[in-house]
Amino acid sequence: MTQPGATDAPEIAENEEAQAATKALVFTAAERLFALNGFQNVSVRDITAEAGVNLASVNYHFGSKDALLFAIFRRRTGELNRERARMLHEAGDRHAGSPPVREILEALFAPPLRWADPANDRRISVQFIIRARSEGTAEMREALQNDVSHLARFAEALKAARPDLPAESVYWRLHFALGMVHNNRFAEFDRLHHLSGGLTAEGDVNALLGRMLDFAEAGFNAA
Repeated sequence: MTQPGATDAPEIAENEEAQAATKALVFTAAERLFALNGFQNVSVRDITAEAGVNLASVNYHFGSKDALLFAIFRRRTGELNRERARMLHEAGDRHAGSPPVREILEALFAPPLRWADPANDRRISVQFIIRARSEGTAEMREALQNDVSHLARFAEALKAARPDLPAESVYWRLHFALGMVHNNRFAEFDRLHHLSGGLTAEGDVNALLGRMLDFAEAGFNAA
């Protein structure tokens, strides 16, 4: 005799799987639309139409459009910063816990630069993060301003690599290095290409990374 509820488990599992799939569709569609069109130009209806799901799906799975934006922001910045932390940890392992300036900067620069490569599917995530810096919600702006734990490990590593520098100088130089990351985007190279008369065509991520590291390392190693 079949016990009451004996067939419920497969049905529940199937429903949970379907709900997870719907949530993932909404997340992916929203990230792409926000990255390409801007936060204010995308409606909940646009997102659900792109995802091919019910209009109520955004509120059901995320609570609101702003909450969906923040969920995307949190996941992608978390993934990016974990990749940076992993590279910094590996650099420490290679150098008995004291990596040189160049390898510290490489751990900071390389992940976002490689994500931004036009050949990388991650470029949409980078575009979304860039949008967040200029168009983000109040919650995003607060996180960008106050959540600096992922940068603290780089500051400490750089202070250890340049113990002769005042801590203030290290923080300023890190700030300037971050400016390079925020402003070196493949989409902006056309302007430089025109300025240089065609001398600066650059489509190679590793070559671009090398140029950035040469410049930033020289800045950190200056007296």
